[in-house]
Amino acid sequence: MTKKQSVTRGSGNVFADLGHPNPQEHRTKARLVSQIADLIEERQMTQAAAGELFGIDQPKVSEMLHGRFRGISVYRLMSFIASLGRDVEIVSKKARASNAEMGKIVVR
Repeated sequence: MTKKQSVTRGSGNVFADLGHPNPQEHRTKARLVSQIADLIEERQMTQAAAGELFGIDQPKVSEMLHGRFRGISVYRLMSFIASLGRDVEIVSKKARASNAEMGKIVVR
């Protein structure tokens, strides 16, 4: 006997699919935190050293890197990236019909 399985196509934003409030903001924060994690690893920094650079303690760095970043603003995350020596650009353009994102943040 075979069971019929249904597949639901995602929206492209897992946070919206899971019903999180403010899914676009959460997705933006997740992308920024991913960049921060990559930069910390690239520089071979400890969480304590990163925390000192960001002006926060090591446990808060650990929480952020493990996905608990609701209390940190997008602006503050961008300032962490800047303190790691990267430029942050905010690009806003007309959304395409298939992509309803409001804007894009570019880290260089």
